[in-house]
Amino acid sequence: MHQEIIDTLKERYTRDIRKQLIKTILKDEKSKDKKAKESSYILIKQIFSYVIGEVSWSMSENTNSWDDTPLKIMQEVFPKIETTQWFKEQHISVKNSVNLTGDFK
Repeated sequence: MHQEIIDTLKERYTRDIRKQLIKTILKDEKSKDKKAKESSYILIKQIFSYVIGEVSWSMSENTNSWDDTPLKIMQEVFPKIETTQWFKEQHISVKNSVNLTGDFK
């Protein structure tokens, strides 16, 4: 199932488009221009919402671990997405929402 999502996204967005999206996000994050950053986040947020919906992901309360499948799929589809502040914020958001024990990576 996860490979189908990856394949669908790769078909819908060419490698060049996927690379350019990440480059644009990185550029806008460095510029500190809030409007530009939010604008460049729109598409990645829509794609991430699609991925979450397709994997039927939900976050259970008070769990010791969390399913990071949606983020792994995004990493597979978008080269170097893990270098973006957007990606890091997804980890922070989950960390703040879930009661984790042990090290968080």
